Amino acid sequence: MAENGLLRLRVAPEVELNVRQFGSGPPLILLHGFTGDSSTLADLAVQLRDDATLVVPDLVGHGLSSAPANEADYSVDHMVSHVVAIGEQLVGDSFHLVGYSMGGRVALTLACRHPELLRSLTVIGASAGLANESERAARRAADHDLAARIEREGLARFVDTWMANPLFATQARLGAEFLEHARAQRLGNSVRALACSLRAAGSGAMAPLHAGLAECVVPTVLVVGAQDPKFLRIASELVPLMPRAKLNRIEDAGHAAHLEQPGAVAAAIRAQLGLC
Repeated sequence: MAENGLLRLRVAPEVELNVRQFGSGPPLILLHGFTGDSSTLADLAVQLRDDATLVVPDLVGHGLSSAPANEADYSVDHMVSHVVAIGEQLVGDSFHLVGYSMGGRVALTLACRHPELLRSLTVIGASAGLANESERAARRAADHDLAARIEREGLARFVDTWMANPLFATQARLGAEFLEHARAQRLGNSVRALACSLRAAGSGAMAPLHAGLAECVVPTVLVVGAQDPKFLRIASELVPLMPRAKLNRIEDAGHAAHLEQPGAVAAAIRAQLGLC
């Protein structure tokens, strides 16, 4: 993947992000999911590098980016401000935005708060948070318990448990070499940073977006793997709430559709760019 630059951007007083920028065309920022980093979007980026100028950060506490001591720096709201700062420093105008899972929640939050900054939005396997307070409380408790387990049992045990989640079972089709590489990438994160991210940026911790979706006028596509029934249901519920949203179901893919079918997901993004 030919790169124009590997950058270090200060996006908050205690946060510097590692950012990869390459390709040519309209600006497109890609956001990875929890435990990932910019490398986990490489296959998708290869598909798009001739269509857009790609800006791919390691989100706070992930990859080579800062892992600040202040837990609040890991919240969805703070990550939104980080992405806005990336746009201001590297784009200077509006941009296209793609986010997967945790990165998708960040992207959707940005679209609701700052629709004027976005030309289009593509969300892969993500929710708008949890509308029900009791569900939010239960999820916060579960994420706090998991964070404590990471701190108590260590990163390797957590990564093995995380990768065994049925949500990711369809990634077995990608083969043993892919799974080994994915495990090694996750082990490059820090215990403290992942624990902070779970506590501050989980779907139970973020402010739910449902009440504001009617005002989110950004052209949006919700991309979901056909073998991801939970997020198919979530996306089907969100589409009618948004004035310019549609659902794109990716066959032969689970939660991380961009990993399992990068060509099909890239085609959905190209449509958002106005290229097909």
